[in-house]
Amino acid sequence: MRPPVLLLVFFFLLLGALPRAVLCRRHASPPLATETLDVAASLSRARAAVSTEAVSLHQSAAAVEVVGEHEEGLGLRVHSRDFLPEEQGRHQSYRSLVLARLRRDSARAAAVSARAAMAAEGLTRADLMPANVTAFEASAAEIQGPVVSGVGLGSGEYFSRVGLGSPARQLYMVLDTGSDVTWVQCQPCADCYQQSDPVFDPSLSTSYASVACDNPRCHDLDAAACRNSTGACLYEVAYGDGSYTVGDFATETLTLGDSAPVSNVAIGCGHDNEGLFVGAAGLLALGGGPLSFPSQISASTFSYCLVDRDSPSASTLQFGDSAAAEVTAPLIRSPRTSTFYYVGLSGISVGGQTLSIPPSAFAMDSTGAGGVIVDSGTAVTRLQPQAYAALRDAFARGTQSLARTSGVSLFDTCYDLSDRTSVEVPAVALRFEGGGELRLPAKNYLIPVDGAGTYCLAFAATNAAVSIIGNVQQQGTRVSFDTAKATVGFTSNKC
Repeated sequence: MRPPVLLLVFFFLLLGALPRAVLCRRHASPPLATETLDVAASLSRARAAVSTEAVSLHQSAAAVEVVGEHEEGLGLRVHSRDFLPEEQGRHQSYRSLVLARLRRDSARAAAVSARAAMAAEGLTRADLMPANVTAFEASAAEIQGPVVSGVGLGSGEYFSRVGLGSPARQLYMVLDTGSDVTWVQCQPCADCYQQSDPVFDPSLSTSYASVACDNPRCHDLDAAACRNSTGACLYEVAYGDGSYTVGDFATETLTLGDSAPVSNVAIGCGHDNEGLFVGAAGLLALGGGPLSFPSQISASTFSYCLVDRDSPSASTLQFGDSAAAEVTAPLIRSPRTSTFYYVGLSGISVGGQTLSIPPSAFAMDSTGAGGVIVDSGTAVTRLQPQAYAALRDAFARGTQSLARTSGVSLFDTCYDLSDRTSVEVPAVALRFEGGGELRLPAKNYLIPVDGAGTYCLAFAATNAAVSIIGNVQQQGTRVSFDTAKATVGFTSNKC
């Protein structure tokens, strides 16, 4: 019995279609192995950043500290330090600006690495007490300890406008995910560094109150002492480079944007400040310890998006933002310190190909040594030497058509793109435990170092045990921290 004619026709049509379908699947477009760098646009921003016509935050509408109605929870605007009034006109060329950034960044990375290493070795900041302990135990007038050297902390690269006290005084504060103690310059101030706003005077605030020595918050400090005359708590915070801040520990009211004031926030009040935080009144601590601002307001989630450092525009810092991230990675806690946010990085790809890097290059051991920190204050991502070498060599192989030029500062892979308006470069992606992958835009890893068209690969090797994902690689990406779910999230173009 012959099969029906229609059935035979259908059978042959199907056979004819199969090779095409297979062919389509076989040649389906893979993820692009390159990224386009808009050389003309990035050079334009670089030149504008040092132009005499550059707009400072005081002149720009971006300085208005109001978070949009579509955003939930507490929120602040985030600005690049290079557009604070005190920074305008400080650099005659973009190269000078970049070299200043890299000097600060080297000190910052060294300080973070040293503090992480200290924690892994079981040391606390109390072990870095200044030699002049008598001054630390004395009255406020006798305290001579400098407040956090700007060199040691990298001087802070991103700021927000925070209201302090009652009535609220608006002050520029450095944002720092690598610190747990919020502090501000205070009157009486024998030797203050220059800041954009008048130095905070606690005597003019009705909400300022000293913290007593027997208060649990005083006990949460790594290093504290008691003022003999009043029983008030004095604090000291030491950093890995030997710099430190000493002063009165108090509670105060903070106001973020147009949100309701947050009362009873423990802060440090420094009276003799010799740091180099040009423009900043102090520091808003976003670390993971019990005294950090997120911990004090019981915010299990917060996120920030960092604008391009050459842009006068603003992005936001949000607390209580629970929006789902495009890419998630496990948040890893050190067994020795709660300050830093470690992330489970498993690999790096260049041009779509995973690099051959041993897992040990990214792993934290049982003592808390090693691992990878996500940091808002470090600019350039630091990798273990073998990881950096693999990244650099793969990138160089994929850019053989570009003209090489000599290295600049800590960058050893640089190009002359002065005759280009755009270029195709190998795509770079960070791969996380659990399968997440953050693909970086080209402008986040090939950056201008002068106004003439010299560009460098913005990664560096470190001899420290810990690796750091810096803010150059984070630019334009909303980075979120969820301590309840133990995740770090990354969402592109959500500033």
